[in-house]
Amino acid sequence: MTRRTSLKITDERERRLERATEIVASGPDDDPPMSVVIDAALAHLVESEENIRDARDEYEPVLIQELCNTSVLGLQYRTRIKSRWR
Repeated sequence: MTRRTSLKITDERERRLERATEIVASGPDDDPPMSVVIDAALAHLVESEENIRDARDEYEPVLIQELCNTSVLGLQYRTRIKSRWR
């Protein structure tokens, strides 16, 4: 990950931040700082990945894939082993 001193806020990123703020806010009058919203999103991403890994021991791969695939966390299950070499 490259560290940057500034964060460019595109229109799409602004919409996502607004939606995330609504989710994190404790009520309609709450306006949490961006750092709190970003921390919550990062915590959610890490916890989701851990939960998916833990669920692999208990549930069928197809069920996990159907329930947990997002544009951020994608799951792929092999039905056969393929050699990476020709």
